[in-house]
Amino acid sequence: MAVLRRKGRRGQGVDDPLDAAQERRVRAVLALGGVPQADLPDGVQQVRLRLLERAARGDEAPRDVSAWVAVVASNLAMDWHRNKRRQERIGERLASLRQHEHPSGEDTSLLSLAVAQGLDELPDAQRQVLVLRFYTDLSVRGIAEELGIPEGTVKSRLHTAVRALRARLHEDEVV
Repeated sequence: MAVLRRKGRRGQGVDDPLDAAQERRVRAVLALGGVPQADLPDGVQQVRLRLLERAARGDEAPRDVSAWVAVVASNLAMDWHRNKRRQERIGERLASLRQHEHPSGEDTSLLSLAVAQGLDELPDAQRQVLVLRFYTDLSVRGIAEELGIPEGTVKSRLHTAVRALRARLHEDEVV
């Protein structure tokens, strides 16, 4: 696979499947596809990774690597937009839930505040599945489909998040 080897910038041998022109093409396709400037390096790395994975599987190098990377970059741009829309929908659901909250009594307000603080301390992935399960009432399958992750991952994150939140509420002597 001599096509995929090139010299590193400082003279070391480096496996890099993209030459400078191909990398510029990937950046251009991603930018034209609406991917923000800050996310372009990640997109380039994704294309690079897919080309390396292809080589690792023993697949032949594409006949026209430049065309292949442009197609992959275009697909990545579409994926970026799908993920953005998914996150926006989740945000809209959360916003609509917040509008429907009705505080009822001092105890409920204290518990709500403690739960909100506990949620803030959870890692983003755990907080996300917890909110989707208990605040938006999505099923484990629905969460998995919405986030594009396996159901087992959703279950694991839910279990860990509930345990951490419960421990936090006991620590604060709220429950």
